[in-house]
Amino acid sequence: MKGVIAAVPTPVDTSGAPLRDPFLAHCHWALANGCDGLNILGTTGEANSLDVASRRQVMEWAAEALERQRLMVGTGTPSLAETTHLTAYADDLGYPVALILPPYYYKPASDEALFAWFMALHNALGDRQIAVYFYNFPQMTGLTLSLALIQRLVAAAPERFRGIKDSSGDLAYCRAIAAALPGFVVLPSSETALSEAATSGFAGCISATANLSAPLCQRSWQGEQTEDLHRDIAHIRTTVANQSLIPGIKYLVGKRLNDARIAAVLPPLLPLSDSQIGVLDGLALPGL
Repeated sequence: MKGVIAAVPTPVDTSGAPLRDPFLAHCHWALANGCDGLNILGTTGEANSLDVASRRQVMEWAAEALERQRLMVGTGTPSLAETTHLTAYADDLGYPVALILPPYYYKPASDEALFAWFMALHNALGDRQIAVYFYNFPQMTGLTLSLALIQRLVAAAPERFRGIKDSSGDLAYCRAIAAALPGFVVLPSSETALSEAATSGFAGCISATANLSAPLCQRSWQGEQTEDLHRDIAHIRTTVANQSLIPGIKYLVGKRLNDARIAAVLPPLLPLSDSQIGVLDGLALPGL
């Protein structure tokens, strides 16, 4: 799981149930247009707004229709039992990697408590082969996975704990992990970090806006480092994020696929306003 990885959205119908055809249509487009892999059911996929049955359904669709070695899936919840169930199910379906948030409800959570939780997950998974990548997103969870904790977990179970997606935006944190743990997969959440991937030891990125800019991102990942390319990548990311990130991505993916259903979001997210749509309609995107 390296290179340009898009955190894909989950289209839903008016009742909030996932929609198979537009979900897979976008996944196929992304893999054919610059994405090396896909993160299914992450934050952009609104996983924490879906019930377990819906998450299992989406996991099945992707595993059946897409190349499994190019997929990772979000399976983290505050419940150890639920996280274990979803991660084991991902393993049954052939996913190579599960992306797992720390248990974010009971705070403060010490490194000792988090170590115990992740090791309990590892032990419950037994001899299953699925790898776990940590998902560090302190803006959402209120927790930061410390370098010391990550090192301790990797030392205890190196065959299980093999990478991290960091959505904190702190590239110094990512650089420190990459330097301390050679071979450990470090994936910042912004495609703008691709420009320093080779020098900082990053394995690529997992990005929401890579759903829109994947062809440009792949050029950066392959070594093209021009000012114009960096500007275009950053402009797409900043413009969408400044309106409303997940609704904006879903709207633009739906526009590209000519399927307005994709724009629907689950509460507590809100639909875009007319003014936000007007800004996004003025954005030049590859394939649109």
